[in-house]
Amino acid sequence: MNEKLFSEDSSNSSKREFQAGDLAVYPAHGVGRIESIESKVINGEKHDFYIMKVLENNMVIMIPTWNVQSVGLRDLITNEEIPKVYEIMKQKRETTADNQTWNRRYREYMDKIKTGSLFEVAEVFRDLYLLKLTKDLSFGERKLYDTAQVLLVKELSTARNTDEATIISEIESIFSIEN
Repeated sequence: MNEKLFSEDSSNSSKREFQAGDLAVYPAHGVGRIESIESKVINGEKHDFYIMKVLENNMVIMIPTWNVQSVGLRDLITNEEIPKVYEIMKQKRETTADNQTWNRRYREYMDKIKTGSLFEVAEVFRDLYLLKLTKDLSFGERKLYDTAQVLLVKELSTARNTDEATIISEIESIFSIEN
């Protein structure tokens, strides 16, 4: 699905300012909490940074406050957007992936994950889930599948304020209906 039928609302991303304690999503790393906002002098210039701790692995990321839009830092998806993510997973994937080499698929999937869009991550997860039913995934594809699953489950569970096991169960039920 290449058309942007499901795209994050860009109206609030013009110059989003986060506060300490806010939850945010950093592309390819997932949900994190803004721990603080700190000023640092770099090359003689003072810059403000969001200090974000990724929930999944406690990695700390410094994000220049003036660079939020270009790095793709965004709010969690809203409750209104959650059903769209499930709809994407229910859709049939495009069959062009079957004719591609694994490394071409890998690059395309990695590009989607790097967008930071949970809708794109859901597409990657769906495609790789369905692909692994018909053939063994390459090592790289398996890693992407695992990454997509972690990003998907963590953001959905955080946005819905529920446990990850519930989300995993819901996702598995989507695919058990398919087969």
